[in-house]
Amino acid sequence: MWRARPIDKYQILYMTGFLKPAIRLNMRPGERPEISRLPLFAEMREEERDRLFAASFLQVFPPELTLFEAGQQADFLHVLVDGSIELKASNSGRETTLAMVEPVRSFILAAVVTDMPYLMTARTLSAARVLMVPAELVRSVIQQDKALMMAAIRELANGYREFVRALTDLKLRQSTERLGNYLLLQSHRRSGGDNFQLPGEKKMLASLLGMTPENLSRGFGVLAAEGVEVSGSHVRITDRARLEAFSRPDVFYDPQ
Repeated sequence: MWRARPIDKYQILYMTGFLKPAIRLNMRPGERPEISRLPLFAEMREEERDRLFAASFLQVFPPELTLFEAGQQADFLHVLVDGSIELKASNSGRETTLAMVEPVRSFILAAVVTDMPYLMTARTLSAARVLMVPAELVRSVIQQDKALMMAAIRELANGYREFVRALTDLKLRQSTERLGNYLLLQSHRRSGGDNFQLPGEKKMLASLLGMTPENLSRGFGVLAAEGVEVSGSHVRITDRARLEAFSRPDVFYDPQ
């Protein structure tokens, strides 16, 4: 059986149930500037940012691997560099998708700042490269670097606003309207492209939108008459004006 070698305070080894190891790597030359430009780190004093990054490391994870589970203590701030991540919750044998994370973005900052357990479980959807920043060090530097403190406040506030938008979407729209607006959002994130791949499996998308897989399938059927073609995970918007008229995106609530 494969066994991990001893690790120090600022290292961690994630495993699947089959004991598949993650791989630790150094940052590529172009990655540090990109990560440094993240809103969370961009305005920090250079010496404090160097201190954070010196204690951080990149991990490469295979698909469908649990990074951490709800209830575990937050030992690291995670920054997704490549790949995609599902954030989910479960209760009494039921499970739901709460968010999908795409690069480059940090996630689960709230648990790190409050030094409390995770409220969500994180799972890789594809092979992923994740920057691991020690949570204890993040909390220490926040107290010393005003720019990081303000950036953390903004990120937590934006997370709250995203939550309100998602709750509004769930309570005020029909399921097919939610699906239509989700497709418009994915198109917007790809610079308005009309052809794109869904970032996750359809079962997960259904959970994210508060639908059953059967309702999702019917929803795509309805949208076929509203300017949407779907083949597997590939989506093509053939009539944007028609889809917008059906989905009724709101410039105030819908992310732009």
